[in-house]
Amino acid sequence: MFNILSFFLLCFFPINPEEIQQEPIVVEGRTMGTTYRIVYFDEPGRRNFQHAVDSLLVKVNKAINAYDPDAEISRFNRSARGIPFELPYLYDIVKKARKIYRASNGAFDPTVMPLVNAWGFGPGKFMDPSKSNIDSLRKLTGFNRIRFSKKRIRKSDPRMQLDMGGIGQGYGADVVFQFLKSKGIQHILVELGGEGLAFGKNLSKNKPWRIGILDPNSTSDNQFFKAYVTLENKAFTTSGNYFNFRIINGRKYGHTIDPVEGYPVQTSLLSASVFASECTSADALATAFMVMGVEKAIAKLKTLPGIDALLIYSTETGMATYITPGIEKNITLE
Repeated sequence: MFNILSFFLLCFFPINPEEIQQEPIVVEGRTMGTTYRIVYFDEPGRRNFQHAVDSLLVKVNKAINAYDPDAEISRFNRSARGIPFELPYLYDIVKKARKIYRASNGAFDPTVMPLVNAWGFGPGKFMDPSKSNIDSLRKLTGFNRIRFSKKRIRKSDPRMQLDMGGIGQGYGADVVFQFLKSKGIQHILVELGGEGLAFGKNLSKNKPWRIGILDPNSTSDNQFFKAYVTLENKAFTTSGNYFNFRIINGRKYGHTIDPVEGYPVQTSLLSASVFASECTSADALATAFMVMGVEKAIAKLKTLPGIDALLIYSTETGMATYITPGIEKNITLE
């Protein structure tokens, strides 16, 4: 999923001379076709985990990145019936994907890859969004047709393929976060392609972490915020279509594909920001909400304990928002 949540850190300066401030360690790099940025506090050791984080993300990519032809998921996509699991990450993300597939009643469905390719948003170079082709490819979707155990993953049709683009960056953020937490780091902000986790506090200001959510009217060259959110011990993610789209026969199509209908979604929902205890679920649910549209997303949110969201959608008179009660006090709208 192409995500449009941008995060930022407030300037590091004391707000009270009597408070003891700490300087953060910042680790940055590229992964999964995007960037990552990690800010954490580690006094007095000030350990730098750059090399370990990069090595970890290389392994995750080699398991779940369908844009890498040598990745485990790519070998599954090319297989006739399935493959044995090698690295632990593909099994882990498939297991979590099934949970969100069921919770979203199929709105989030990783078997959407053939349709993603047909609309020109996947790693495949061939694009054919003709009605006859879309109708044919719709028969290949349905995550309930994927079978797996701890040792092996299987598919019911050789043409079925998996796309973890709607969950992969959130999963990568979770893997990095758990690694840093295992090293005793208690105050961390992990951001990977707009997905991430805010744990503990920003000790430079002795305040919760603060992130910004882009205004849907932003462009790639002119980005500005619609809202600011203060977070402590929460994962965050945003999904939207206004940066990643195709113009086909003069018509604009966003990258979020409805796995049932087979077409890019056309709803009033402009972006869905989701907040949860871990980023994998938040990422997948943000994708699902974009497929559902605003009314169904609001109804679904009322059935999901522990999940909060900020939905930005268009109306006849402009732009409107829906904020769940659990996160409302943490959000400031511009």
